[in-house]
Amino acid sequence: MALGAERQTVTALFVRDGLWLTGVGVACGLVASFAAMRLMSSLLFNVSPVDPVTYAAVTAGVLATACLACYLPSRRAATVDPVHALRAE
Repeated sequence: MALGAERQTVTALFVRDGLWLTGVGVACGLVASFAAMRLMSSLLFNVSPVDPVTYAAVTAGVLATACLACYLPSRRAATVDPVHALRAE
């Protein structure tokens, strides 16, 4: 922001980077869950190990939480006046 970036641009940058990392983590988690599905199927009773509703709900919950966790701090940091931040250093 001290070099001329707008608040929306800075916020979008942080959210995009955070959601990129979240997407990589979700993809790795889905691969691991499908790999562990064979091992866990013997522990499940009256539940299918392949439940797309559960996978979709958990993925949506993680993405929504990550979006809020990235957006709220970046919005707050973008409201700081760059002159005051630079003087504090």
